Amino acid sequence: MTKSAGSSTVTEDQAEQPEHRLTTAPHCLLRLAESRAIFEAGAFAASSPILRLLGRGDNHPVLVLPGFTAGDSSTVALRWTIRSQGYWAHGWNLGVNIGPTDRIFDGIHDRLAQLHERHNKPVSIVGWSLGGIYARELARDNPGAVRQVITLGSPFRLTLVDRSSISALVDRLSPTWSDEVLRLAMDEADKPPLSVPSTAIYSRTDGVVRWHACIDTVSEYHENIEVRGSHSGLGFNPAVHYAISDRLAQPIDDWRPFKAPIMARSMFPKPVSWDDALADIAARLKEIAGRDPQAILPYSYCGTMGLVQGEGMAARFFNRLTDNNAPSGRS
Repeated sequence: MTKSAGSSTVTEDQAEQPEHRLTTAPHCLLRLAESRAIFEAGAFAASSPILRLLGRGDNHPVLVLPGFTAGDSSTVALRWTIRSQGYWAHGWNLGVNIGPTDRIFDGIHDRLAQLHERHNKPVSIVGWSLGGIYARELARDNPGAVRQVITLGSPFRLTLVDRSSISALVDRLSPTWSDEVLRLAMDEADKPPLSVPSTAIYSRTDGVVRWHACIDTVSEYHENIEVRGSHSGLGFNPAVHYAISDRLAQPIDDWRPFKAPIMARSMFPKPVSWDDALADIAARLKEIAGRDPQAILPYSYCGTMGLVQGEGMAARFFNRLTDNNAPSGRS
């Protein structure tokens, strides 16, 4: 049995058992630091003449999807850069993104079909935050119409019971959402793999969602790019604009992973792969457990700290420690 309780439609067991809440919102200091987005907007304005000189595109269409509670006005800077590179940049034309309602879910599919038919070319999709989650599902549903997916701080690894800095607002709006939200919020490892190239851009200092919920398993056609900055400023961050321009310029039949230019490498820290991150955590926990198992176990299973953590450490990683055959990418 399911019901709408807190964050969208969840089972009664999930609603009544706090231990299922695995991911929490970013630290309060990171949330406060989101105000630096105004400086990132200033950096974009200063760097825009340089961004225009990066090259010329092949005129293929690009659909830009806004984040939660935002609309096309929030993606003006992104579309300006994309258009200045020689691409057809399109907004989504669906007003404010209040979450995956039936109108929005149907609308993004219709918009993609419209652009694919108009240009007679596969469409690249750039999605900011929730818009990136939409973008990945559009690529799964319409692989022939999508050229590649680029996400900006999109927490596609969050589930319905995870939390972010805007969960209170999500809780208020989620009763209006479509049943499709259950598919959007499935564990990423349970979804079909993307059949088109994808780039996940993220920041470790994201103050809205946990950065590790925004990274993918790196493979031949899937990559992560780390930048420095806030979540709210990703759409203005010059490093993000450079990375998007570079990704859109990839030939449709010869996609290659991103390599930061020597002069700009300080803007792009070494990215992390989801599987590599899990393997590193598992190795460190094994090392600690080998010295003193109680250095880990009491905090997940006993006392007040166990209640606070909600056994999240156990649910995420302990099975991984003892299962060397764990499926790739599972959390």
